[in-house]
Amino acid sequence: MKFNDTVKGSALEGFYPAGWDFEKIDACIDAPEKITERQAHWNNNFTPVQCDSLGEFETYMGHEIAMQIKLAKERKEKIAFILPVGPMGMYKWVVYFLKEWKVSCEHVYTFNMDEWADSEGNTLAPDNSGAFQYAMEQALFNPLGELTVPKAQRNFATKENLPTYPEKIAKLKADGAKLILVYGIGRMCHIAFWEPTFASDYATAEEWEKAPYRIGAKIHPLTVEQNALTSFKSRTTLVPCRANTIGPGLFLQADYAIGGADGTLGRGMQWQGMSLWMTLRYGKTPWITSSYIPTLAGRLFFLKELAGPLVAECN
Repeated sequence: MKFNDTVKGSALEGFYPAGWDFEKIDACIDAPEKITERQAHWNNNFTPVQCDSLGEFETYMGHEIAMQIKLAKERKEKIAFILPVGPMGMYKWVVYFLKEWKVSCEHVYTFNMDEWADSEGNTLAPDNSGAFQYAMEQALFNPLGELTVPKAQRNFATKENLPTYPEKIAKLKADGAKLILVYGIGRMCHIAFWEPTFASDYATAEEWEKAPYRIGAKIHPLTVEQNALTSFKSRTTLVPCRANTIGPGLFLQADYAIGGADGTLGRGMQWQGMSLWMTLRYGKTPWITSSYIPTLAGRLFFLKELAGPLVAECN
């Protein structure tokens, strides 16, 4: 007796995205030691990297980001990053490595992938501790000091600026810049706040793949709860129900993607294991946004604990 046996007529009937096949989702989950086994639909240059500890995870991911900045500097090229707020621990290592190497970010352009918003796209003030702009300034831009990304080259997902992302990114790529996607994976398998439920708004996968952004997008209830647990000290009352977000029309342009899954809670509890297995094994579909990730070149760093075994353990 489990989900599919009991969902009919329950409060959860119709709650999850219409395109989710729960039998197929369950079949994605395998023995922990098999999680990195290559799948037929993966990009030849996509690699999942298992990390034994949070410290290892944050260091590896930070090094990967810093190295892309360093290599672009050596090539005398501009480089553009789509950046998340979550995960966050890697940014202190980006700062550490760039300072050790004395690499300036004068050639770096950043595009924060999302920001909390209301129905009209109005966002939190930049000095609000819940704002993603505030988080980025505290974790990355300010600590870099004189090596930091110039303010004019930082982009945040306000209702005025987000619509300029496609043109700005296109110009950078035309100038020879590589686009690097840095991302986390949501409980609902979103990338940025691009929820799987959005798939119902597009006639075809091709149409969905071209969508560049949304202003004041409705985020899924489980996304609200995920953020209440991970970023708002359990206070659902503080979490906005909407966000401005980039879409697949931008993040699928990435030349290289650096991902992180660190969703453990301690005492054996976690929230991200199923989402990670779905990302790696389900196969490409707009109904699971992160299912596109393995089709991109790059590395996905994840905590070993997320691989499982994903079996019941009462806490």
